[in-house]
Amino acid sequence: MLVFSLLSFVYLSATALAATYSQSDSYRGKDFLSGFTHWDIADPTHGRVNYVGQNEALAQNLTFTSGDTLIIRTDDKTVLDPSGPGRNSVRLYSNKKYKNHVTVWNIRHMPEGCGTWPAVWESGESWPDEGEIDILEGVNDKGLNRASLHTTSGCTMPASRTMTGTSVGDNCDVAATGNGGCGVSSNNAKSYGPAFNKAGGGFYAMERSDAGVKIWFWRRSSCKIPSDVLSGATQIDTDKWSTPFAAFPSDSCDMGSHFGPHSIIINLTLCGDWGAAAFNSDGCPGDCITYVDQNPGAFGNAYFDVAWLKIYE
Repeated sequence: MLVFSLLSFVYLSATALAATYSQSDSYRGKDFLSGFTHWDIADPTHGRVNYVGQNEALAQNLTFTSGDTLIIRTDDKTVLDPSGPGRNSVRLYSNKKYKNHVTVWNIRHMPEGCGTWPAVWESGESWPDEGEIDILEGVNDKGLNRASLHTTSGCTMPASRTMTGTSVGDNCDVAATGNGGCGVSSNNAKSYGPAFNKAGGGFYAMERSDAGVKIWFWRRSSCKIPSDVLSGATQIDTDKWSTPFAAFPSDSCDMGSHFGPHSIIINLTLCGDWGAAAFNSDGCPGDCITYVDQNPGAFGNAYFDVAWLKIYE
């Protein structure tokens, strides 16, 4: 009986600490230059962009770091040759890969404007076999933030979940959904685009565990930001956070078989498969690619301003 009690205590203690994580990595300003790689090959989403390497990005001021600031942006000066490459832009992915972990992003500004498709996300090398988690994503300034999972077959979400957002698809299989995956739209008007920027940005957090994936957003002026998030604490307890806006439980989606080691990615593409298709319905004029080619001045606000990123394991 004593052995059983001790084992029960150990089990309950482990369960109680399951949502407690310690900081393993922290990126601020120039840390992104050594901890992340500028991805300079073709955009897999077929965007009208030309992703450049780190040296070129720094030389063109498409990547800029100083103190607690990382800026990544697209070129806003060049009229493009329709037969030439796309608009120069930046895509960063972390050199280190992560399995179960929490990320907390402190973002002051995100890209805005017709034709923009900004994203903060995670993915494995073997896509979609190792899965994808989209934390912050949208196109053409339209709507609210959408969080999504993209997987191989056999990963679905229950119709009823504990979250504040709205489901926009329960089948995460990219083959069955035309790469749409299973998504959740935030209900916070300041979670994306110009409204996000006017509010001074905010904090995005993602927890990946054997129990599934949860994603939170707090606008900068919110009085509900957890103290460990606000301070970038060395330890966090996600059980003490508010209800996530997006929840992807593992009930019908085994995390171990659908998600592998992930790189953390932040990028800005233009048009692309999603952005171009939604360009006119989102209220943008003419043809997306022509718009991007001929209107460099439209992209003066197409940049990320990141104060820091913290990772916990």
